[in-house]
Amino acid sequence: MNAVEIEAAISDLAFQPFDAAEFPFAFLAAFGNKDTALKRLRTGNNNVSDVPGGVLQRNNIHIAACAAGSVGQTLKALHASPATTKAKAKFILATDGLTLEAEELTGGETIACAYPDFPNHFGFFLPLAGISTIKEIKDNPVDVRATGRLNKLYVELLRDNPEWAKDERRADVNHFMARLVFCFFAEDTDIFNDKGLFTQTVEQMSERDGANTHEVLETIFRAMNIKTNPDERTTAQPRLPNWASGFPYVNGGLFSGSTEVPRFTRMARTYLLHAGNLNWNQINPDIFGSMIQAVADDEERGALGMHYTSVPNILKVLNPLFLDELRAQLTEAGDNERKLLNLRKRMARIRVFDPACGSGNFLVIAYKQMREIEAEINRRLGKAQLGSEIPLTNFRGIELRDFPAEIARLALIIAEFQCDVLYRGQKDALAEFLPLDAQNWIICGNALRLDWLSICPPTGTGMKMVADDLFGTPLDQTEIDFQNEGGETYICGNPPYLGSTWQSAEQKDDLKAIFDCRCKTWKSLDYVAGWFMKAADYGTKTQVAAAFVSTNSICQGQQVPILWPLIFSAGSHIVFAHTSFKWANLASHNAGVTVVIVGLSSQTKPVRRLYSVSNSGKSVAVDVKEVEHINAYLVPSVDVMVEKLPRPLGEQAEMTKGNQPTDGGHLLLSHDEVQALVLTADQSSKFIRKISGSAEFIRGLERFCIWVGDEDAVEISSLACIAGRLQAVKKMRLDSTKAATVALANVPHRFGEIRQSGNETVMIVPSVSSESRDYLPVGYMEPGAIVSNLAFALYDAPLWNMALIASRLHLVWIGTVCGKMKTDFRYSNTLGWNTFPVPLLTEQNKADLTACAENILLAREAHFPATIADLYDPDNMPDNLRRAHERNDEVLERIYIGRRFKNDTERLEKLFELYTKMTAAAKAKPALKTTRGKKA
Repeated sequence: MNAVEIEAAISDLAFQPFDAAEFPFAFLAAFGNKDTALKRLRTGNNNVSDVPGGVLQRNNIHIAACAAGSVGQTLKALHASPATTKAKAKFILATDGLTLEAEELTGGETIACAYPDFPNHFGFFLPLAGISTIKEIKDNPVDVRATGRLNKLYVELLRDNPEWAKDERRADVNHFMARLVFCFFAEDTDIFNDKGLFTQTVEQMSERDGANTHEVLETIFRAMNIKTNPDERTTAQPRLPNWASGFPYVNGGLFSGSTEVPRFTRMARTYLLHAGNLNWNQINPDIFGSMIQAVADDEERGALGMHYTSVPNILKVLNPLFLDELRAQLTEAGDNERKLLNLRKRMARIRVFDPACGSGNFLVIAYKQMREIEAEINRRLGKAQLGSEIPLTNFRGIELRDFPAEIARLALIIAEFQCDVLYRGQKDALAEFLPLDAQNWIICGNALRLDWLSICPPTGTGMKMVADDLFGTPLDQTEIDFQNEGGETYICGNPPYLGSTWQSAEQKDDLKAIFDCRCKTWKSLDYVAGWFMKAADYGTKTQVAAAFVSTNSICQGQQVPILWPLIFSAGSHIVFAHTSFKWANLASHNAGVTVVIVGLSSQTKPVRRLYSVSNSGKSVAVDVKEVEHINAYLVPSVDVMVEKLPRPLGEQAEMTKGNQPTDGGHLLLSHDEVQALVLTADQSSKFIRKISGSAEFIRGLERFCIWVGDEDAVEISSLACIAGRLQAVKKMRLDSTKAATVALANVPHRFGEIRQSGNETVMIVPSVSSESRDYLPVGYMEPGAIVSNLAFALYDAPLWNMALIASRLHLVWIGTVCGKMKTDFRYSNTLGWNTFPVPLLTEQNKADLTACAENILLAREAHFPATIADLYDPDNMPDNLRRAHERNDEVLERIYIGRRFKNDTERLEKLFELYTKMTAAAKAKPALKTTRGKKA
């Protein structure tokens, strides 16, 4: 469940008559608990509550419905309950149907409210559904509630107005929804003269069955497009009824053009009134727009309410991009009038441009933060009531879809009004709000096809007028309709990521238009790469700084040598970056995508900043490091592209891919298939071997293969139970279109590619591993076992090699230079193992690392038959195994720098430094040999 669904379920629960016996189960159901889980609680099997009337769900919540007037005492009893502690409950809740009290036990935060009001606190309980508590949602739930109400209305309108659901009318219904949002906000903020004017008028003038609701709305919308001077209002045709005359002239194109409204049913009218009865004065444009953008998108409606980008995450982009510098200048200015005025003038000319703006949350946050700085300047100047010089038209965006583009304009208008109320007062804000300005600054179109310089041109360039109003057509304009007097330009945003596999043909064409003339390997790039390249191209025409949120894959693996040389050659540099962190949404139990933030500039900066999450990855603490340079892997090191090597840089053992059957599956067997062969014990030990790839090793799966040397080919061919399989292998190979495979048809008993004899000790390294694990899985196979081509292997390798592979150092190297498959680590022997820089090891170093590897193996053995998947589940990793790994990390990291590394950024910095030295030394060796040869 997502936050919108949870809010709706909680609201429905509060509306129903209170049932003390049923409440705990209904409450848990509202947060996504399945019927089976609730059934177990009802029967008492899983309910270990020791409080009368209590229901206790382990690791979650202890609830008790109690007698009237005893809520406080019951909450104390829940708090003191031994069962609460033993079951590790996160929340306690008590209610008598009149009042409700609850406490979050970890932080001690509490709520107390009338029972019907507890849905207003649904954000407090979101962790019960696996959703991280987000301050903006918890403190102000109206955004989620409004999203849910608007979605119900939208769906109901399209159901009964199917012609509006067609592509040619979709823009009309979206424009209608934008008009409603404005009316709801305006009636609760005194923009309309009377509180509740819009909703009350609709309720009073429309029939209960909804039959004439569309006519009432059309009249109201028409009124707001007629100037309020008496002549125009009295002469308007058709005549404006008296009940509509109280609505002001809005302008800005919001109510110009067609005022046609879809037909309403009784239910649609009810949904409209429910939405209007919310307190829209509390709407937060920081998040509201991004939450409702899924309302008008059929494909995204399943993610309703999840399109949420937290303000702290947005500020990770905006602060280092330019806001930190503005605040530093404010601090330096102190009370110096000249410096304060200069800063105010500077901010009035800053343009913020989001070429993937969605519903405008980056632009809204940037605007509000700048208004806060400007308000402090005004306060220091003794002119707190001074009007703002920061124009909305300096906050420009491109958005592919029309509804989010309209909401972005509306969100900025709402943000401007709220800032005026906050910093200048309600009276001044209202005096200057209407009519709206008709200038258009959010473009609807394909950002990778539009010319950014025409939308946000170099300083001082004049612009052509191509639009008549703020909300009207054409929305796909490529030029802005006002004089550009911009100073600095900052490009920012969170563009769509989309790996190459998931791109549509049209999106492939978008990237082709940008990259096809630059390189041949662009098809491997993520879609977001287009925005980085366009920003770098923009920087060749005018000074600019840009920062985008992106999946970390553009700074890992094969994409690095494709994308970043192009960006660097265009003159852009990485001036700040946030290394990998989780960018979560409001989906239940959603871990979020792993992202980076990369800041580019066409200006050379002496100090660059690298931000990284603290070592545990679970803390909100962020380390900031000032460095001289940041390379494409987001490491404070020189620019270097890690390339495949045929053999290891250091003295570690060689690693190869496992053995490839090329058999059509006929040489591979399950346990039951082995039994069905009915071989003798001698035959089984001679011809059948265990085989493991990544899945078998990690999940403990049993798989077998036919493994035969040439000397036994005749014997095995004579076994009827196996001969059929060999014939099938032969046919498969003969049918192949590859000459090399056809040649193998003469030896059907043999694997297509053989890299082991079957008698050596084998260390296995899976080719793919979940990114959730803190360490890469590596281990030893039982004697005689075969490694398949779906894993890598080291044969007869010293045990200290395992200590290297099992280290945190190696994990961060693999994650950086090899990249990911979806979200899993993708291992490579030539790119990851052979390039892994290992300093010269003494015999004592090797002995110490060998002991560490032995301790890891012994720790695993103590938990037999637990699988690697079981043992390396990050939430359930055994303490002794974690300690063994931590000891291994300490021993290895002391070899590198004499102490533990502080974080992964520091690890990578050292690894790249060592890699650069070792590759330079390796390249120099042939030259030295040649020189010595000449001397001889």
